[in-house]
Amino acid sequence: MRKPSLLLIDLQICIGFCTWLPVSSTLGGSDRAFSFAEFHRAVRMLPVAGALLGTLAALALGSLTWLGVPPLLSAPLTISLLAALTGAIHEDGLADCADGFFGGETRERRLEIMRDSRTGTYGAAALALTLYIRSASLAILAGKSLALACLVLAAAAAVSRTAALLPLFLLPPARQDGAGFAAGKPGGQALVSALIAAALFAFAPACAGASLFRPVTGLVLATAAASAMTALAKHKIGGQTGDVAGAAQQLSELGFYLAFAAQP
Repeated sequence: MRKPSLLLIDLQICIGFCTWLPVSSTLGGSDRAFSFAEFHRAVRMLPVAGALLGTLAALALGSLTWLGVPPLLSAPLTISLLAALTGAIHEDGLADCADGFFGGETRERRLEIMRDSRTGTYGAAALALTLYIRSASLAILAGKSLALACLVLAAAAAVSRTAALLPLFLLPPARQDGAGFAAGKPGGQALVSALIAAALFAFAPACAGASLFRPVTGLVLATAAASAMTALAKHKIGGQTGDVAGAAQQLSELGFYLAFAAQP
């Protein structure tokens, strides 16, 4: 069997990092999708992995629309599919951060709460609000233009997963185990490549008639959301975890949607 290229291996690692999809057999038959040893380099393909996820969601949205499902139903079903494709790991990170950051009074207690598999009041509220806002934003976009909604889905998935690298790059691991520790700090050159690719994906909605102001606003809001989560994590637990990266992704995706849904 021909050995897969390094870029294909990096894509495999990134898909394994942010989804449960069984890509190892497709891309060479190894278990590298579930190893973080090369993640510092592989992050250059994270926007591509995100765009692929967003494209699958866009196909679902288009199919539901073709079947006559109205946006008020097709949008939440599409967001549900995105969560299912990732095993809801990003949503879980958001809920854990909300519970830990606002439910614990010390750093140690916050980290303990974040590791608890149970979801508390803060986590449930955060999930409900973000799922509603994401679904409502997508429904608004689908009601205006199906093509625009589909391109925003793909672009938001690429941009938000790249934005999730911000806490991993800027903060040390808050604990000596877990996904945040295993992933390590993204390489500088790989991160720059990911940022450039994500920025290019961000402008895809312009192909459906969106003004250039909207992708720029989306990038600003997505970056601001990830930066805010990074600053909050530094203040609350003094570092990053996989949950922090997941929360940064969720908030960044929400911000990108809002940049387009708010268009009159």
